[in-house]
Amino acid sequence: MRRLTLVLASLLVALPLQAADVPAHITAAIAAPERSDKDRQRDARERPAELMTWAGIRPGMKVADVFGGGGYWSELIHRAVGPEGAVTLVNNSPYWNFAREDQKVRFADGRLAAIMRRVVETCDLKLGGGEYDLILMFMSYHDIHWVNEAGGWPAIDTGSFLDQVHAALKPNGVLLIVDNAAATGSGSGSVNTLHRIEEAFARRDFEAHGFTLERSWDGYRNPGDDYTKLVFDPAVRGKTDRFTHLYRRR
Repeated sequence: MRRLTLVLASLLVALPLQAADVPAHITAAIAAPERSDKDRQRDARERPAELMTWAGIRPGMKVADVFGGGGYWSELIHRAVGPEGAVTLVNNSPYWNFAREDQKVRFADGRLAAIMRRVVETCDLKLGGGEYDLILMFMSYHDIHWVNEAGGWPAIDTGSFLDQVHAALKPNGVLLIVDNAAATGSGSGSVNTLHRIEEAFARRDFEAHGFTLERSWDGYRNPGDDYTKLVFDPAVRGKTDRFTHLYRRR
């Protein structure tokens, strides 16, 4: 009976949410007329109503969007947490250089001025201690294991990075991770070549730094993905198998 219950539960997790299941503050955030057409087109791939509902984004939360690039998620979460909440968009120099044009458009003429934006070095993320209810790393966790000295991305002290993230969360705060899955047993070995990282390796990595995996979501899974392909390959781009984990700070 227990096995049957677990199977049924896993099937329910994977089902798309109905509109009635999405809280009003999330529906309003996504429907905001000020959002760009570019972001609305991206919604079809990212399914923000489902992810934010599943992750428990609620009014009044304080959230950090780490390596959040141009701020797609920062804007959505800012609208969802409302004036009682707060969002910080954090990038290092390479991420900032990559996303500067997107940010220029998103934050033009004082738009979204309430979102705090920071460009930091990874040795000091400037996240403080016990500040955040939730920290998001969307498709960027693997980058802390990536090394490209010639391309301007030096090796990151991953242990220090994760310890800083852990310290920045409030007691019982959560870390939300979404990333491209890699082949079983590959660890972080596919990061430099394919921009993929093994799901089991990720779990071990976070659990070694004070996090407990609370639950996972299958909304971005794609069992037909080819793990041998670079995520930017036209055959798989935008259709990779992505794992989604919610970790609780111990």
